[in-house]
Amino acid sequence: MNNTVVKTGGTNIQPNRSRLVGWKAFYKKLSKNKAALIGGYFLIFVCIAALIGPYLTSYDPTKVDYSIKLLKPSTDHWFGTDHNGRDIFTRIVHGMQLTLSVGIFSVVVGASIGVVLGIFSGYYGGKIDTIIMRIMDILLAFPGILLALAIVSVLGKSLTNVIIAVGIFSIPTFARVVRGATLSVCKLEYIDAMRALGAGDMRIIFKHILPNITSPIIVQATLRIAIAILTASGLSFLGLGAQPPTPEWGAMLNDGRNYLAEYPHVALFPGIAIVLVVIALNLFGDGLRDVLDPKANK
Repeated sequence: MNNTVVKTGGTNIQPNRSRLVGWKAFYKKLSKNKAALIGGYFLIFVCIAALIGPYLTSYDPTKVDYSIKLLKPSTDHWFGTDHNGRDIFTRIVHGMQLTLSVGIFSVVVGASIGVVLGIFSGYYGGKIDTIIMRIMDILLAFPGILLALAIVSVLGKSLTNVIIAVGIFSIPTFARVVRGATLSVCKLEYIDAMRALGAGDMRIIFKHILPNITSPIIVQATLRIAIAILTASGLSFLGLGAQPPTPEWGAMLNDGRNYLAEYPHVALFPGIAIVLVVIALNLFGDGLRDVLDPKANK
């Protein structure tokens, strides 16, 4: 077959076609896992809803109106109202952006530090590896929620501190995953060839090792966002995260726990929102692992 590269107006269009073929191949592999595909589509829906949803609701998520407090679901208030007369559906929609942001940014914090520590630990080995891994072992010795709880207790009540706390307890997981992947890549012949050609350590690490270990990082990040959302919601439920009247799902659960017997809808719908998003992230993360992990595809 003729593999001639087509040019239009002097511009090579072959790279775009290669990317398109790559995305098609990725989607074809992912589509074999129906659960992962459903999770992915649901996450796309949630992201779109988080972006445009607040502009489509007619109620103020923080405005108090005691004349309509604790109304049950109806055509006017799809998910009912809470003890302050605020529309629960509106608060959930506004809380989507906040909850996703906390999960994503906390994972970015944890991954940024964990990847650097893991890749240096695996590449240099020796004392550097021992020191870094022992510190990671100390952090892993504490249950994640307790470590985050202790950090937020020290730093103070705020969503920013929740992001920092969840990010810190995510560091050991990324460090260990990246260290293992780095050790595997360092055994390959092309790394020895780069050293023989005189390439410096930083060039080898960030230009040749890091691009080849992105798959486990992406998979771990996707799965970790789900854990981060659960942890951040748990901290908000305990009153250490988002403060009233912020429409955060964990804080909404805390508001509704006193009304479970007579008005279960106040806590039910925020709880369902958390469960659905976490399940979707786990399903999609499992699908990514099957697609991106070469060993899983053998």
